[in-house]
Amino acid sequence: MRKVMVLGVIGAVSAMLLVQSSAQTTAGTIKIGAITSITGRFAEFGTQQLAGFKVGVAEINRKGGINGQKIELLIEDNASDVNKGLAAAERLANAGVPLVICEYSSSLVKAQAQYLARQKVPALVVTSSGDDITKPGNDYIFRLNQPATEYARALMNIFRDNKFKTMAMIAGTGAFEKSVADAALIFAKQYGIQMVEDQRYDQGLTDFRPVLNRIKGKNPDGVLMVSYAADSVTLMRQAREVGVKPKLFAGGAAGFALPDFIKDAGAAAENVVSATAWIPELRYAGTQKLHVELVKALNGAEPSYHAAQAYAGVIAAADAIRRAGSTDREKVKAALNTTNLQTAFGPIVYKDFDGFKNQNNLTMVAEQVQDGKFVPVYPRSVVPKAIKFERP
Repeated sequence: MRKVMVLGVIGAVSAMLLVQSSAQTTAGTIKIGAITSITGRFAEFGTQQLAGFKVGVAEINRKGGINGQKIELLIEDNASDVNKGLAAAERLANAGVPLVICEYSSSLVKAQAQYLARQKVPALVVTSSGDDITKPGNDYIFRLNQPATEYARALMNIFRDNKFKTMAMIAGTGAFEKSVADAALIFAKQYGIQMVEDQRYDQGLTDFRPVLNRIKGKNPDGVLMVSYAADSVTLMRQAREVGVKPKLFAGGAAGFALPDFIKDAGAAAENVVSATAWIPELRYAGTQKLHVELVKALNGAEPSYHAAQAYAGVIAAADAIRRAGSTDREKVKAALNTTNLQTAFGPIVYKDFDGFKNQNNLTMVAEQVQDGKFVPVYPRSVVPKAIKFERP
């Protein structure tokens, strides 16, 4: 039988309950749908999202819920699979939830969000970044996190500001990787940076040495990589092994921004710069407190930006339902259109700009692994550390 996770609050204590078949919830609660990868290849990101959901639900209910009613998340596991994700979206739509918080992977979320839009169920995207989710977008799809173009912009701005003349790129062929890589090509052209290698690869490739050896021979100033968790570690280990030494290695978030990247890649992670959507050094009210709460929810582990985005999704969903004064989907959609929130993740205002629709507009951050820890290096608003380069 399928599994549904019900995330609610008992007293002041946040609790997770795994139940079979239909969700049994406390009478009088407001139920919000959510989909994430509890199992499968994206489960590492799902763990981060579950922590963010837990902290968000606890905060809302601690403050009285929505007009006195506590909230619960009906969380469906997509098993990191497109078809199972669509089935999860269908179950939540049939359950009558006022909106659905959508998950991590762009390839999964695009299909889910489009299905929900056809059913006229508001979809609140909180982590996946593929540009084509909100470009051109849909009246029922809202995204609070940055699109992939902004990941590329942050890293390419670092290349430009340090007067790089050449670069190479290795990226997966998934929706997110493609969006970041394609945007990087555009920025490279605008900034006058020559792309000497643009290698795209399909999931399952484990030996990157041939392309890394080609890159080594071209000696580019920068190397940009866009990959998920396992690939990010393999890429950096093999790059060190074959002796690739650009001025700077840059990772387009995803696997490179996870705390486990440092642990798993070890010395190979040193000096790698990664784009990231959120760090506790950001100057938003409550960022430090949120960081502490996320660490607790992860049983002492360090949170990634995916946890903060999931937290913000719960806050934004509850805010829209509160202002709608109803769980009616059309009223909730109208309330999402007028969202103007200040959160510990950052400001949330859905706008139409540069071809995007219902897209929050936030600046990305870049951080670098220095002495085995992530430190902020971009932009100036995070009081950055000086970047360490591989070669002059």
